[in-house]
Amino acid sequence: MLISIIIPCYNSEGTIEKVVEETMKTFQQMEGYECEMILVNDYSRDHTFEAIRRAAAKYKNVIGVNLAKNFGQHNAMMAALHYVHGEAVVGMDDDLQNHPDQIPQFLEKMEEGYDVVFGVFRQRKFNWFKNLTSSVSRHLLWAMTDQPKNIQMSSFWLARRYVVDKALEYTGSNVFLQFLFFRTTHNIVDIEVEHFEREVGTSNYNFRRGLKQFLSCLNYTAVPLRAATFFGTIFSGAGFVGALVVLIRKLIHPDIAMGWSSLMCAMMVFFGITFLMLGIIGEYIGKVILNINNTPQYVVRETVNEEINDKINHDVIRKDIETSGEQSNINNIV
Repeated sequence: MLISIIIPCYNSEGTIEKVVEETMKTFQQMEGYECEMILVNDYSRDHTFEAIRRAAAKYKNVIGVNLAKNFGQHNAMMAALHYVHGEAVVGMDDDLQNHPDQIPQFLEKMEEGYDVVFGVFRQRKFNWFKNLTSSVSRHLLWAMTDQPKNIQMSSFWLARRYVVDKALEYTGSNVFLQFLFFRTTHNIVDIEVEHFEREVGTSNYNFRRGLKQFLSCLNYTAVPLRAATFFGTIFSGAGFVGALVVLIRKLIHPDIAMGWSSLMCAMMVFFGITFLMLGIIGEYIGKVILNINNTPQYVVRETVNEEINDKINHDVIRKDIETSGEQSNINNIV
């Protein structure tokens, strides 16, 4: 079975060749499996693509893809999916925090019949702020999307080919790949994996990029709009009831002075909620405009070893067809 490993790369000059080496060692020790690797350089500021070139020169089953600008991690993974040939796809990071020697655990779960397998970290090796924001976003996503409640997402995953093919039908510019999996199947399982310390550099995800990625979930849910309707109804009702209470109190006690400070506080609360809801609606409108304008998911500048891998896989398919034909002739003779 051919397994495709896709890795979005950003400023990983010091680690990506080691990731390739460790992955090749892992598959050399496994019977019945072969691998190909698709490494996508998401417009790194260092010499990441030169490192990818060196890896591709050493291993013909490594495909290098160089994007023309920075499109983001999930868009880079979507680009990689267009070059896979395997019956299953494994997604992982470029910094060795997802170690390749754990891939056999994913394959074992797939053999049990699962369509998607996520690697859940026993202990997350991030700083406290990133752990906090990840926990908050995880619970919000559970509440807003079709994500199974007992499943945690991660950047270390395996998906069967039919799930990947269905995800490739998505043409929007804001990609959140795991949600595309959830739209396809709920035959999903989590497994515990080790989260290793980062060997080189620091995380490329700051708060702004993390927030942008979180907001991309709006492409896959209408819950925030329903929440806007709910809160609008609740606060409109509360305002109407409050107005009646004020009117009745004024009629009973005409000497009661109206509170300017309490009025201003109430206005700030209500106007704050109003602008929040307008912001959510604006996000939806902006995403609609981007999709209408056919904003590209990614733009490929150049590739390495693409033609070689296409030829290798074409030859394998042709050989399988010829073998099947020979076997059919033998059966007819018998």
